[in-house]
Amino acid sequence: MDKIPLNYEASEGDTNKQVTSTLPQEVVQCLENARFLHLATCTDNVPQVSLMNYTYLPSSPHSSAPVIVMTTNPSSRKTTNIVANPNVSLLVHDWVSHRPHGRRPSGGSPEPAPPSSLATLLLNLNSSAMSSISATIGGAARLAPTGSDEEKFYVAQHLENNTFEDPNGSALFTPAATHGEADTSRFVAGEDVRVIVVDIKTVRISDFKGNVRDWALVPTQAVNGVV
Repeated sequence: MDKIPLNYEASEGDTNKQVTSTLPQEVVQCLENARFLHLATCTDNVPQVSLMNYTYLPSSPHSSAPVIVMTTNPSSRKTTNIVANPNVSLLVHDWVSHRPHGRRPSGGSPEPAPPSSLATLLLNLNSSAMSSISATIGGAARLAPTGSDEEKFYVAQHLENNTFEDPNGSALFTPAATHGEADTSRFVAGEDVRVIVVDIKTVRISDFKGNVRDWALVPTQAVNGVV
């Protein structure tokens, strides 16, 4: 099956950008399904990309608009970048990987993998539950004031959203456990953690066929033409 080429106008510009007061449902589904996103920050023309666990909130007592919440070490490069330049870009997707099983080792030949009917079945089941788009979100990032009610609220929401039951049912752990830490709640709620809040400004949806769609997220009043 021939691949559909990426539309140049859609990819390069935003002449067909739509204005909306709510996130497209595809993006909401993607944010609710995925566990991680890529956070891109930049200062002095030096970009930085970080893999982050996150919490999506459609609204909160501190924002009527949707926000994305993350936590970080106050001395991290991303924190320094956000303070200097609040403009950030987020990439989130929940595609099932379709990388060929016979991956070519460096300097070697492909290693064929025997077909597995069970693996194929599971892949098809997972694919049906996943969305088929990736979302690039542009926004303004800020650090919630230390010790504020806003910070406490977002920490509680983020900790609840990123805590998972141990398969043995004996403990709770967060995704940061993949970095080798046993008690990882401190990465979300520790004393030396800052809360990043991203106010969503724009959304670009790309699907596996190369189609691209753009939205600008604005307050309801602006959408309705009321100031």
